[in-house]
Amino acid sequence: MNDLMSGGIHRVWKDYFIRKMGPTSRTKLLDVAGGTGDISFRFLDYLKVQKSPPQEVYCDSIDDNDDISWEDSSEPHVVVCDINDNMLKVGRRRAKLLGYLTNISWKQGDAENLPFAEDVFDAYSIAFGIRNVIHIEKALDEAYRVLRPGGRFLCIEFSHVPNPALKWVYDNYSFQVIPPLGQVVAGDWKSYQYLVESIRKFPNQEDFKYMIENAGFRCVTYENLTFGVTAIHSGFKI
Repeated sequence: MNDLMSGGIHRVWKDYFIRKMGPTSRTKLLDVAGGTGDISFRFLDYLKVQKSPPQEVYCDSIDDNDDISWEDSSEPHVVVCDINDNMLKVGRRRAKLLGYLTNISWKQGDAENLPFAEDVFDAYSIAFGIRNVIHIEKALDEAYRVLRPGGRFLCIEFSHVPNPALKWVYDNYSFQVIPPLGQVVAGDWKSYQYLVESIRKFPNQEDFKYMIENAGFRCVTYENLTFGVTAIHSGFKI
């Protein structure tokens, strides 16, 4: 459905998102609402093509009593955190099938109440997930809390098309095409009707930028992709 709805461009958006993050061989990334692994796998792929690829450190899951040794390791690591355990199961299964078995962990948790200590991660990513958080401000506060000083918040989310003519085309496509397509392909009209409605209710680029700044982040910027259909927001904990 993602490929059909976006013509496959969602893959380009996600690839660019990781390049904009620019992780290093020491980056500890928290990927929130990332149960399927799309961003995390790209993170690991990006590091593989760097001049000094990371040593492989196996870690399949994090339990409450685990010794989370990767926190002090010099190796990169990504923790996938999702509130939906079924999504995490999908991600784990995909990881095993695709060979992503090292430098990655999986943890069930709520974006509004993350199960991690303060000042743990170098980067926080959330891709097409913050729109579904009930209290966005709480999720932003939690992102700030778990990042180390100098850490970076990065979010890619559906946004608002500012050009009136393009907005008319986009709105008609969204409401007239996507729900019927969801019914035909996935047998689910309501979920895709919710999708397009939730996009319209999400704050526009400037309003969301203000919310990120209000959470304490500095040097907050955003970049529109595909005329504002999506936007990447970035901020630093300073």
